[in-house]
Amino acid sequence: MRTITTSAGTPVNTDGDVLAVIETISRDLARRADLDYGFEEVEHEFQHLINQLTPEELRVYLKESLFMSFNRFENERLMAVVRRAGEATDGD
Repeated sequence: MRTITTSAGTPVNTDGDVLAVIETISRDLARRADLDYGFEEVEHEFQHLINQLTPEELRVYLKESLFMSFNRFENERLMAVVRRAGEATDGD
């Protein structure tokens, strides 16, 4: 496992942990911009990290990102079903 850095110099291990990358970027941006940052700053940080990754590391992170997105999608879909079921029983 290698270590890459954010633009602020914070180390990030290339272990495929997408959530750790997101948390690191969030902390860096919050410290630097005092919670006042936008899409451009986030995009810049992601691009900075992506430029340091090998093609294999990118594949690992893409797979993990897709898995996390799928889980979120499924959870949101399940919550919508539960909400509809609750509304149906409230109407009786």
